Amino acid sequence: MRELSRTDLCKTTNGKALAFKSTAELPSLKQVIGQERAVRALEFGLEMLAPGYNVFVGGLPGTGKSTIVKDLVEKFAATKETPPDWIVVFNFEDEYQPRVFSLPPGEGLKFSKQIKRLITSLSTDLPKVFKGELYAKRKTDITADFDTRRDEIIAGVNAKAAEQDVKLIINQEGFKTIPLINGEEITEESFSALNEADQQALNEKIAVVQEDIRQALREMAELEEERVDVVENLQEKITLDSVGHRIGRLLENYASYPGIIRYLEQVRDDIAENVQQFIGMDTVQQKDGLTPLQAQQALMQRYQVNLLVDNSRQKGAPLVINNNPSYYNLFGRIEKKAIMGAWYSDFTMITAGSLLKANGGFLILDIHNILQNTNVWEPLKRMLKNKSLQIEDVSEQFGFSSITALKPEPIPLDLNVIVLGRSDYFHYLQEVDETFNTTFKVRADFDYEVARTPENEHLLCQFISRVCRQSKMPHFTSPAASRIITFSSRLAGDQEKLSLQFGKLVGVINESVYWAKRKKHRQVQDEDVRQAIQEKRFRGSLYEEKVWENIESETLLIDVEGSRVGQINGLAVYSTGDNSFGKPARITATTYMGRPGIISVEREAKLSGKTYDKGNLIINGYLGNTFAQNFPLSVAVTLTFEQSYSGIDGDSASSTEIYAILSALSGYPIDQGRAVTGSVNQWGQIQAIGGVNEKIEGFFHLCEMRGLTGEQGVIIPEANVVHLMLAHEVQEAVEAGKFNIWAINNIAEGIEILSGVKAGELNKHGNYPAKTVFGDAQKRLKKYFDRVQNLKDPSKQ
Repeated sequence: MRELSRTDLCKTTNGKALAFKSTAELPSLKQVIGQERAVRALEFGLEMLAPGYNVFVGGLPGTGKSTIVKDLVEKFAATKETPPDWIVVFNFEDEYQPRVFSLPPGEGLKFSKQIKRLITSLSTDLPKVFKGELYAKRKTDITADFDTRRDEIIAGVNAKAAEQDVKLIINQEGFKTIPLINGEEITEESFSALNEADQQALNEKIAVVQEDIRQALREMAELEEERVDVVENLQEKITLDSVGHRIGRLLENYASYPGIIRYLEQVRDDIAENVQQFIGMDTVQQKDGLTPLQAQQALMQRYQVNLLVDNSRQKGAPLVINNNPSYYNLFGRIEKKAIMGAWYSDFTMITAGSLLKANGGFLILDIHNILQNTNVWEPLKRMLKNKSLQIEDVSEQFGFSSITALKPEPIPLDLNVIVLGRSDYFHYLQEVDETFNTTFKVRADFDYEVARTPENEHLLCQFISRVCRQSKMPHFTSPAASRIITFSSRLAGDQEKLSLQFGKLVGVINESVYWAKRKKHRQVQDEDVRQAIQEKRFRGSLYEEKVWENIESETLLIDVEGSRVGQINGLAVYSTGDNSFGKPARITATTYMGRPGIISVEREAKLSGKTYDKGNLIINGYLGNTFAQNFPLSVAVTLTFEQSYSGIDGDSASSTEIYAILSALSGYPIDQGRAVTGSVNQWGQIQAIGGVNEKIEGFFHLCEMRGLTGEQGVIIPEANVVHLMLAHEVQEAVEAGKFNIWAINNIAEGIEILSGVKAGELNKHGNYPAKTVFGDAQKRLKKYFDRVQNLKDPSKQ
């Protein structure tokens, strides 16, 4: 047992770390503080090229994971080769399965522009070619030749008709036959006047001529088809000559890309086959009412190149950070538009997602955001496993799409995925997802604290300097930086640690700058940091203030003076968001004959947690080990947290409850000006607990409200001394002798401080001395035992 001095209550910053007047003198932090394990794991995952070596980065929020990972990956990505561009083009063999090609970085954009220029020039030049004299003459010659042959067919029909005494008249409706007698046309009246035999003879002649006409019409139709074929062949030849001249250079430039060569050949052939779209452009414009620009866009779209990924300006491998990994944002989208009341989609409406944009590089995701978005996690793992990306319409998978969906060719994937998240996500996925470990084989855990060495203190000062420079804020004086270091240790809850929760540290830095500016300080002073911390606490302390009002008005009964048997002040920690505070709690114990054991009111009322219940069972073990070596216990103990109406958990009050029980058994009162915290084992050894700073400060605040006497104080486990980072006011009160803090190792030391009576040591007969806490408690227990034995034996009643 020892009474602590001010030097035990808070660690001061090493002078070597503060060898500057202002953080403006320091360089900005360029290294990672205290994350060697995580950095090595991340570097391993980035350099490992085998399948499945993606990285899961775990750790508490606010430890700088995102920033550190981004910085490390950016540096690594800069040393890697720039990945290729990706383009999508029309598939002339199956328009519903667009072709996908990769080209060296920058070549995708170049190729897209080249094709655009090609189609633009052809859409302008081809109509001119077919309106030129050369084409007109050749077409005229072809037409004249076919007209001559047509006239020959008609002449032949006329000759055959003349042989049958039938005259042919050709008009827009076709051929008309008129029978002749003696070279004269027969009218309908004359025909009706003929006898039946003559009518029959004329009809037979007409039938012969009509058969000749049908044969001629067939020959003329075949002739017209032949003429059209000859004209189209002429057009295709002229088009191929014109397109081939322009596309030849592209074929030479991309000779090492068989897929591109095949595509260019198909473009050339398709333009030749559909040359009328170029020739009849003005007609289409008049027919559809399109503007010249719209007509040109409609013409070019079939041959447009959809540049999915453009790495022309990328230096090194890409790093993509996706904070909203929905299905389409991650894997890509096939967009649709409504035309005439129906949905339409084509290859130009395919867009890349972050997975493709990061292909050949690195993709950073947040596991919480991934799991929040449906239909993302399983496809992501599948595509990483197969190293292949399929851009598709997710609605089609569930039968929600009524149109024929496009199915672009799969795209090979080669990238590292880094997933950020809390460590509990990692453990959860390990348990429920059997493929998780094969997809994310590297785990990089970020620590939330680092050893408080002079080197790390100085690095933290460099971090302050970096934040100030990046945000163009006033720098911190040496005392102000020291206050930030102290705050960091308080966050860590350890004198020998510094917190790596940079998010909270940056918050205090920014708020300190605010108060410095309010006071027109050119640099941030120690008082500015202190005010920032106090104001932050004040903003979140409404509930705490209400608690203290209830205690001050004695709505909640807590004594800080006098002595009471079986009553003691325990300490609890309450958390409301970022704000935690300690609150005293009255604990009482009563003892009486009855069924041996402890009756916890909280447990019986189902207000206790499992850890609290475990603590009660340990108390049973301690009492049995301490007092039941010569006779069994015959005492019932009732324990309760007075005026506690909500749940309670934890074992930090187990030693406190033992003190109340010892007081109730021995009859020695407990000083109410002293509060206790500490866990205990069955041997009576005091064990460390959490929230020690908040608990001490909570009881100090109560004593300060009621008036400090110099006798008040808190008893804590010796193991918790290293965790003390107490408020300045508590340090000053201890130094002035107005408040006390004791560190103990066992129950005996604690009960002596609380009661002012020796605990007592067990003699060789298994008894404790009289007029000691343990001795008088043992005497009471023996009395209970004897009475129970007498009640069991009728002869002694």
